[in-house]
Amino acid sequence: MRRWLPSPLLSLGLLLTWLLLNQSLEAAHWLLGAALAIVAPLLARPLQPHGQARIRRPLALLRLLGFSAIEILRSCINVSQIILLRRSADVNSQFIRVPLDLRSPHGLALLSCLINSTPGTVWVDLLPDSHELLLHVFDLHDEAWWVETIKIRYEGPLIEVFDTPPQGESP
Repeated sequence: MRRWLPSPLLSLGLLLTWLLLNQSLEAAHWLLGAALAIVAPLLARPLQPHGQARIRRPLALLRLLGFSAIEILRSCINVSQIILLRRSADVNSQFIRVPLDLRSPHGLALLSCLINSTPGTVWVDLLPDSHELLLHVFDLHDEAWWVETIKIRYEGPLIEVFDTPPQGESP
């Protein structure tokens, strides 16, 4: 079954989205939506060189996404205040390095999305020799706080969600 339907949840989501977009439950829409739901994941399979992500702890992922949404709103307000109310000479824009323990490509991709979605921060590079994240912060006041925040609030839950446990431990 995995050969023809590699991502059943994705296929179901595509079918439901197709039906919602067309606002119809006619048989023709079911057939066309089902064809789309089967063909799209098959065509997208080569785009996943690391295979499908295995989410080990979905509740940890939900907590992380909830925290991230709050952090994005908070940062949006802070960056807006900086832009509107402060002189540009008072802004301390800096690059910092954050050492990462996270190795999962899916976890790194999600970390990149979360960091780039947060106003005032940009994921610049992942340095391959030292496995450090090069991060640009719009208004940096405390580099240690940023490193600690990325390590504890973002990387920790992502390791819990995506990385495989060491040999001998149960998932």
